[in-house]
Amino acid sequence: MRQSRFTEAQIIGMIKVQEAGMPTAEVCRRHGLSPASFYKFKAKYGGMNASETHRLKSLGDENAKLKRLLADTMLDNVVLKYLLGKP
Repeated sequence: MRQSRFTEAQIIGMIKVQEAGMPTAEVCRRHGLSPASFYKFKAKYGGMNASETHRLKSLGDENAKLKRLLADTMLDNVVLKYLLGKP
């Protein structure tokens, strides 16, 4: 997946500026962002602060690690069943 050219702190800053009263079109123009991208960011990061975004990222990394561990374990189980001759 392609990474954003904006950091979480920058995105939160843009959202706070827009919520403070600046029109969305002006925020998008200043940062070189499409309104669709802005609203996608707002849906994901709206109402968060910088520390919460770091926690969200760490939880996502931990979740990916756990999914890989589960997949490896399931693969080991399939291989063992095959070697034992059970379908």
